[in-house]
Amino acid sequence: MSDQGQKVNPFDPTSMFKGLRDAGMDNWAKMMSEVVSSDSYAQAQGEMLDSWLAASGPFKLAMEEAMKQSLSGMQLPTREDVTRLAERLTNIEMRLDDMEAKLDETLKRQP
Repeated sequence: MSDQGQKVNPFDPTSMFKGLRDAGMDNWAKMMSEVVSSDSYAQAQGEMLDSWLAASGPFKLAMEEAMKQSLSGMQLPTREDVTRLAERLTNIEMRLDDMEAKLDETLKRQP
């Protein structure tokens, strides 16, 4: 961050503060790098993430239920409705493929 080759001008009041700032930033970056790479920090972050996920679970379920009710109130399909429709369309497509294959076999047998 700081240029080691630059000389500090004693008559420039901001150069001293820039040097102090650069030194402080370097020290801060080194300290934060050590803290973030420590096992205790990783463990603390893991515990915080676990507690956040545990707390957000019921909230997520409540939001999903509210969304289902809102969508059904507006007569719009829910995620389950769309998934169910996609499964039905996939089944229909598979049946059509089977029928096409059988039709091709039947046509090949006829002279």
